Amino acid sequence: MANLTLTIDDDILLRARRRALENGTSVNALVREYLESFAGAHDTGDAGRALVALAERASGSSGEHGRQWTRDDVHAR
Repeated sequence: MANLTLTIDDDILLRARRRALENGTSVNALVREYLESFAGAHDTGDAGRALVALAERASGSSGEHGRQWTRDDVHAR
């Protein structure tokens, strides 16, 4: 993992440290999470493939002909 040096106004860094502490995290973690999000570091393809695999293994079913909802069924009180 690489190190990054930033130049930030002292007052901004102090306020950021306070807010991070209030949220149980660090400025380092906040910057890392922001950059990961900004750079698109998370591959949603893996999550999508895992969801499809899970759905294919699921044994749930709506029956042979599927569910046949009526308007009354949906709006029953």
